[in-house]
Amino acid sequence: MFENIKRKFPVYDKNPNLVFLDTAASSLKPTSVIQSINDCYSYEYANVHRGLYSLSSNLTTKFENVRSKVSKFLNSESEENIIFTKSATEAINLVVETYCQKFLSKDDEVIISYLEHHANIVPWHMAAEKYKFKVIASEILEDGSIDIDDLLNKINSKTKFISLVHMSNVTGSITNFEKISKKANENNIPLLIDGCQHIAHKITNVQELNCDFYVFSGHKLYGPSGVGVLYMKKKWFNDLDPYQGGGSMIDKVEIDKTTYAQGFQKFEAGTPPIVQVIGLGQSIDFINEHSLIQIFDHEKKLYDYAYEKMISMNDIIIYGNSNEKGGILTFNIKNIHPNDVAMILDQNNIAIRTGHHCAQPLMKRLGVESTARASFGIYNDKNDVNMFLEGLEKVKDFFK
Repeated sequence: MFENIKRKFPVYDKNPNLVFLDTAASSLKPTSVIQSINDCYSYEYANVHRGLYSLSSNLTTKFENVRSKVSKFLNSESEENIIFTKSATEAINLVVETYCQKFLSKDDEVIISYLEHHANIVPWHMAAEKYKFKVIASEILEDGSIDIDDLLNKINSKTKFISLVHMSNVTGSITNFEKISKKANENNIPLLIDGCQHIAHKITNVQELNCDFYVFSGHKLYGPSGVGVLYMKKKWFNDLDPYQGGGSMIDKVEIDKTTYAQGFQKFEAGTPPIVQVIGLGQSIDFINEHSLIQIFDHEKKLYDYAYEKMISMNDIIIYGNSNEKGGILTFNIKNIHPNDVAMILDQNNIAIRTGHHCAQPLMKRLGVESTARASFGIYNDKNDVNMFLEGLEKVKDFFK
């Protein structure tokens, strides 16, 4: 199904032998997304939500159509639930600050996990210093997934928020939220899900997840950087105060007071990332053309093939082998630093990620300072995996 997919990504025109295995950090961009951005800047650009002239009103319509498109992509209740931000990180910070300033106080508790990206750890730490609550982390299992029993046992009368990753950017584990969301809702505890890794690989249904907040970024979805999405349940639009002040998010401004807009506009201060949103809409079209079910199946087959080959190789340690996981393969080669692995692979035109992957608490739990990571996308094929495996043998031979 994806035999000729590389033709849709212009990076391969210039570098046809590139083996790109860093999709978990940021995906390559298809021509259709790049063209939509170029066209918007070249022929369609004006500010949105302001002008009465056709250039502005036409782009406003196109911009808001993307909001509807995102809503359908997430199966949210309405496009009114969708807030555009500059990144998933900003979306998390928006929720953390607006919620904590109003609802959290000394000795309250927020539950995260050891699987979290720093973007779902650091904002909570910053808020905890300000509002004096505690950040509690649920443990992980040996297979690299969240220990759900441990998490459920940590929920008590002090628990005021739960914030968890949907798919780990290190172990690839996919969190099952059925029991978590059930208990959270029974106890009126808001639930935020970080969907950055999940969004481009598996179908996301926020109503089925029954979460209060869901965040993702455009650049991991074959779209542009500079745009993120926050899904927010309708009940929070009135309960939370604005995150930032400026144009667009107001109802009326007097010299001595301001009243705020309602709904998503309340949280979209200033000129939005207009062109990035247009590119995001095109990236969703691209995904829908190829079916997330087929994309995940394609990536899983590549992962399974690579995994089976690697576990038979000497001196390779793989982190994360849960039954439910995405195409993320994190590993180390004994006695060889991950950076050396990456440098030698790069000499063979193979791109992987090394380091702590913005997950230092998880690295500590795994007993390492850093790892190497190969992650698959729609454009990868079996030849890429074979080149990667050959590259690993070259790394091992080099350090003999």
